[in-house]
Amino acid sequence: MSAALFAFSPLQATEAEITLQIPEIETAQYYRPYVAVWVENAEQQSVKLIALWRKEPDWLKDIRRFWRKIGRSEPELVDAMTGATRTPGKHRLTWDGKDDQGNALAAGSYTLYVEASREQGGRSLQKIDFKLDGTPYQLTAAAAEELGELLFIIK
Repeated sequence: MSAALFAFSPLQATEAEITLQIPEIETAQYYRPYVAVWVENAEQQSVKLIALWRKEPDWLKDIRRFWRKIGRSEPELVDAMTGATRTPGKHRLTWDGKDDQGNALAAGSYTLYVEASREQGGRSLQKIDFKLDGTPYQLTAAAAEELGELLFIIK
């Protein structure tokens, strides 16, 4: 009987690695960008906030999609996930395939978003559509004004 219990184990979370780049921008006054990284389901509802790099909370409204989807409605999650802004260069993040409540996401279609906004600079939004189906693969998004190339690896 115990062998049958092990044969039907719960869905295992997918592991993913995200490599995003903050480009070095030559300007008289450079401010580090605010960056948000999150996943939305096929219904465009946020399911996982992976990272949020900011300094002052007043500027979160400038990360527009993030603000509409998560920032204004989930202040406790925003506070819990906030980290300091980052310098130009490559930055690696990992995601365990779970939602904000710690549950493994079901197989299906999702979108990874990376959004950046910089004071006296521009705004950029990168997105990668992906499917969770147990298949490992690698996807990229082209560089944007405030973000370099985005690499998303599902293991």
